[in-house]
Amino acid sequence: MMGMLAATLCGCGTLRWAPSEAMKQNSYLHHRTTEAMALKARQKETSPALQKLSSRAVQQSEAAMAYAGLPRTLPATESIDEILGGENEAITRQAQADAASRADVWEVADNVLELGLALAGVIGGVYGTRAVKALQLARQKSRALQEVVRGNELFKEQHSESRTFFKRAHAQQSSATRSPVAQMK
Repeated sequence: MMGMLAATLCGCGTLRWAPSEAMKQNSYLHHRTTEAMALKARQKETSPALQKLSSRAVQQSEAAMAYAGLPRTLPATESIDEILGGENEAITRQAQADAASRADVWEVADNVLELGLALAGVIGGVYGTRAVKALQLARQKSRALQEVVRGNELFKEQHSESRTFFKRAHAQQSSATRSPVAQMK
């Protein structure tokens, strides 16, 4: 838990969930597509450079597939027509949507705080009670900050003429304040 909290607070960039089933299927599809491409390149006696490129693509797709993991259900890939079929196209579109989605920072923070509250309740005693109070306060502050950031973003959208003044006013913030707020946007 502390590792996840540290990674989230220290700016690991973004937090992404594990690959979805569609992402795993798409990774498998990509690998099978590159294999079919490499086979066609050899059969059609294309240039040595194109054959090397297609072989390299197969190797690279193996690494991506190993990272994502095998899907529970393998998509149809026995022929080029199956690989290019509509069902596999839908898998690719879903995988793109899944890959583009990011974890909601507010949801993650709230879940971490709830976990902390539950652990503090298990610990009990004086330290558990203090921990619960501290975590409840952190949760209230997190929700308040969330409301402020959303309100500011809404204000900037609705009052574009004031955007310059808004930015100038916020330029006076310390980097300790500016950095977390920018990450939350």
